[in-house]
Amino acid sequence: MAGSEPLSQTDVPGRPGVDRTTTVALLDGLERRGLVERRRGPRDRRRDIVELTDAGRRRRGRAEEARPATERRFLAPAARDGFSRRWTTRRAATLIRALRALLPGR
Repeated sequence: MAGSEPLSQTDVPGRPGVDRTTTVALLDGLERRGLVERRRGPRDRRRDIVELTDAGRRRRGRAEEARPATERRFLAPAARDGFSRRWTTRRAATLIRALRALLPGR
């Protein structure tokens, strides 16, 4: 949903960590909060298109800004356990690249 192209509601479950049984509830909650918008597909009116609203894009931007600090907090125990900051930073970057490779459109 955060990519350049809107997704159909049936495409959302193809994203990691989202299965078909939770998609509707997830989208209902996001829509109630004004973060996504669903509309009928222009070519196929049986498909709902899901797109971030302006508020959703702003929220995503804030989440992206908070990500580096969150990653540092997540990795802090490794540093306390004797791993150097350089080692954990390199490994974190490798892990993040690997996780992003799993995401469609990234």
